[in-house]
Amino acid sequence: MDLKIFSGSANRPLAEEICKEFHCPLGDAKLNRFSDGEINFQILENVRGADIFIVQPTAYPVNDNLVELLIMIDAFKRASAGRITAVLPYYGYGRQDRKDRPRVPISSKLVADLIEAAGANRVLTMDLHAGQIQGFFNIPVDHLFAAPVILDYVGSLETDFTVVSPDAGGVERARAFAKRLSTNLAIIDKRRKEANVAEVLHIIGEVDGRDILIVDDMIDTCGTLIRSIEALKKAGANKIYATATHPVLSGPAIQLIQDNEVEEVIVTNTIALDHSKCIAKIKVLSVAPLLGEAIRSIHEETSVSKLFI
Repeated sequence: MDLKIFSGSANRPLAEEICKEFHCPLGDAKLNRFSDGEINFQILENVRGADIFIVQPTAYPVNDNLVELLIMIDAFKRASAGRITAVLPYYGYGRQDRKDRPRVPISSKLVADLIEAAGANRVLTMDLHAGQIQGFFNIPVDHLFAAPVILDYVGSLETDFTVVSPDAGGVERARAFAKRLSTNLAIIDKRRKEANVAEVLHIIGEVDGRDILIVDDMIDTCGTLIRSIEALKKAGANKIYATATHPVLSGPAIQLIQDNEVEEVIVTNTIALDHSKCIAKIKVLSVAPLLGEAIRSIHEETSVSKLFI
């Protein structure tokens, strides 16, 4: 099968970077909207029997980008593509992965069902908010981690960090970072009173006099990050860096980063950042080479696990 990479409108620069890894052009397609907002998509080249990869993170505007992905998958299915892989560097609705309150949906599962129903044969994603989301699909899911890309940069800072998990749910991720950096781990005991509202209770581990690396999967409103920084500073921490794979950065997040005592926030380009969000404190690393290697392995039917941390 011929390999062809197409992109939705959510993160075209990332798709173009991935294409450079293959020295091939981005697939030819036309995507626009009717005056009422309906999405209109057409493939402008022959894809019959081809191995198709659609790069479309379902970030803000989440619903628009999700429907766009579904429509693209349907178009390739009806054009007789050989295999369709949905490449979701960021999986929207990933935080709604269980019933943590009465009478709420499991939206992560619903999104998985929609992607399958549209006709995807495979999913390639990165740093899911909860690993069990892989089990919501009945098709193969390749779950990558951005840690190798981030750790390569963190190593260049030549600082002896203490790695901090901002909550108990992220301990496994932070422990992996601490192991690779051969350093100590600390945990912030946090209670979330409601969505996007967190309260720090206390810190488990030694942070006094230490440089800190806070490790999370995403930064949204920055509420958790700011409260973590305040608690760490109060506990005597020195320089504080933060890293997260997905820079959601909604609401006042950018201003909070700008105004707070954080040296640098290290993120990746799984979500496209507009120029207004590219302040000096935010370092953006590219995951295009990592995604490119995974796409190559999937296409050539070789192991993807070599890319896991």
